[in-house]
Order: sequence, then structure tokens, then C-alpha cells
Amino acid sequence: MQAVTPDHLLGQLRWRYAVKKFDAARRIPAETWGALIESLVLSASSYGLQPWKFFVVETPETRAQLLPHSWGQKQVVEASHLIVFALKNGVGADDATRLARRTAEVQGVPVDATDGYRKMVTHSLTSKPQAEVDVWMTHQIYIALGHFLTSAALLGIDTCPMEGFVPAKYDEILGLPEKGYRSVVLATAGYRAADDPHAAKPKVRFETTEVVESI
Repeated sequence: MQAVTPDHLLGQLRWRYAVKKFDAARRIPAETWGALIESLVLSASSYGLQPWKFFVVETPETRAQLLPHSWGQKQVVEASHLIVFALKNGVGADDATRLARRTAEVQGVPVDATDGYRKMVTHSLTSKPQAEVDVWMTHQIYIALGHFLTSAALLGIDTCPMEGFVPAKYDEILGLPEKGYRSVVLATAGYRAADDPHAAKPKVRFETTEVVESI
């Protein structure tokens, strides 16, 4: 396996920005998109619970329906792909059991070998009010979002993370409540338009010494 060099990593992270205008004529190749989808599957989450589903909105008609509920941000319809990062409703003991069973399956061990882990995760989820668990699980969605943005940058794919939308309307249009999920954040992916004025602007970040401190 060839490792990504530090220079390549930093170069791609300096290259990326939140694209405001996508080239609507360009599509992400299937192989590249497949790798990005797998990058989402491989995202880290607390206890490995993966309390999410990533809804890829493909039909232009549906994306057009979502545009008025996206503060008019045309990335929703212009980008090659639109992903809705959604949280599973009411994460709790059943999810700890599901994770334990999947762990046993993947690692080739008896289900009862994961019983101690299941009990620990169950306790963590059930010893708190559901509202607190929901906040905790929502934080996991943003781990996946950051993972996706970095993965895309490494592959030379442009993205824009978006919180500027009306979750309730997205949920209604996409039928998420019936599926047991609710939308949290969006990401559009594709290729920047040649005339996006934001592409040429220098990236603004505070100095490293201001935001990193060794203790």
C-alpha cells in the first residue's frame, strides 16, 4: 500500500474549499463515487455504533423539490451528487444488540463472546435521557461528514458541507420519518465551476500557534 505523503495531504486540504458553484455538466466517475461511499461506511463513530444512514438523492426532480428548502443554494441541484446525512431515531439498547451481532459475524466469534461489550454499550445508551443520547449521536454524524470531506479532497473531488436547509421539509420530501431517520446535515460533491469566484480566494485560517497548544 502506498501511503499518502504529508505534502500531498496538506496540498489537497489547502486546495479544497466549500464550493459555491458546481459545474453541472460534470459527473463524478462511478469508481470514484463508489470509493467515497465506502469511505462513509468506514467512518469512525462512538463505540462503532454507526447511528446513521446516508441518503444519496439522485433524481433531478427530487433535488429540484429540495432547492426551495435549501435557502436557494443551487449546489443542491448543480452538484454531481447530494448526500443527506441522517440520524437514526431513538438509538438505544436494540442498536447495541445489533452491533454485537454484527461484530460476532464479522470477527467470526460466538455472539455470546460480545456480550460484555453489548452490556457496556447498552448501559451507556440507556443510563442517559434520550435527548442527551440524541445529541451525542448527532455529534457522530459530523465525524462522518469530516471524514467524507477529507476523503473527497484526497481524490480531487470538490465538496460543500451544508447546514443551510430546512430539515423538516427534507424529511417530509424524502420520507425519512417512515424510514426511522431524520436529516442532520448535507454534503454536495462534484467539480467546481470554472467561474466560481470563491475558488481563487486564499484560504483563511488562524495561525497554527493560535489554535494548537501543547500542554
